[in-house]
Amino acid sequence: MLKHLQVTPLASESLGVRSMCTYVETPDVRILLDAGVSLCPRRFGLPPHPKEFQAIVRARERIAEAAAKAEVVTISHYHNDHHTPSFEDWLGNWTSRILTAKQVYEGKRILMKNPREQINYSQRERAWMFQKTTGEYACKMEVADGRTFEFGETRLGFHEPVFHGPENSELGWVLIASITYEGETFVFAPDVQGPMVNATLRTIVEEAPQLLLIGGPPLYLEGLKVGEGEMHRALENLASIAEVVPQTLLEHHILRDRNWHERTTSVFQAASKTGHIVETAAEYLGKKNCLLETARKELFDTGPPSDDFEAWMRLGEDARRLTKPPLETAKT
Repeated sequence: MLKHLQVTPLASESLGVRSMCTYVETPDVRILLDAGVSLCPRRFGLPPHPKEFQAIVRARERIAEAAAKAEVVTISHYHNDHHTPSFEDWLGNWTSRILTAKQVYEGKRILMKNPREQINYSQRERAWMFQKTTGEYACKMEVADGRTFEFGETRLGFHEPVFHGPENSELGWVLIASITYEGETFVFAPDVQGPMVNATLRTIVEEAPQLLLIGGPPLYLEGLKVGEGEMHRALENLASIAEVVPQTLLEHHILRDRNWHERTTSVFQAASKTGHIVETAAEYLGKKNCLLETARKELFDTGPPSDDFEAWMRLGEDARRLTKPPLETAKT
């Protein structure tokens, strides 16, 4: 769909990890969006399988390669799958104490979510820590909320913060970014969860993107943390987007439910009626979906890990965070 904007997803649920990290290049500027990646420390009563750790290692390598080229790095919000923290955590984030984050942000211009306004307590704390540690390596840090930045003929715009999921979400707010060059627009809408909020839907549609990367609703949390009405609204809004946006990359929370495709039939039907495309980041890259978290039980059943990995699993959670797991896939 795009001739002048080069958009490359680097890490995502369809690539085996929790992330929406994306690299965008125009003739004017190279931008790394939400340079974070994580694994769920415990799902189905199990830690990540060795294959998930192998996937996060590959994702970290791709992010490091993109960071070496990028001039600008953005942070839409301060969840650890959307920015790289500066503490050691081999269980959830695959990060060293400083080196991993330094590799991503050193010498970069960081355009970030306001660390003090429209932010919940936990993210405010992470933002403070980020500024005091990794932020010291940046060449410049700027609040991006509601601002537009120009690089030659390229415009990088950020809307005022929108809710992370439902209205008045306890998870706080996130920034939507739009990148425009030569009449082409790519919109990056992380963690809007559908969107669940109609105002967020209008924000996205008004940008009239040719390509949209959006975080879908967390189907796996329906009835637990998300109500049926909120989920219905999110899927309705997603179908509305599919009708008007030529190409939508559907990612993140929605792919943590193994029945996500069946539950989004209305979205694919809406896209089909107008000749539009809805696909995952992996499919956009010409790859097969690699939904490892949803298959965690099966991975342990069909590919039981090595004895060394099982010994690592018996460590306490704090010890596992500070100890790299052995990554042999299965017993020998």
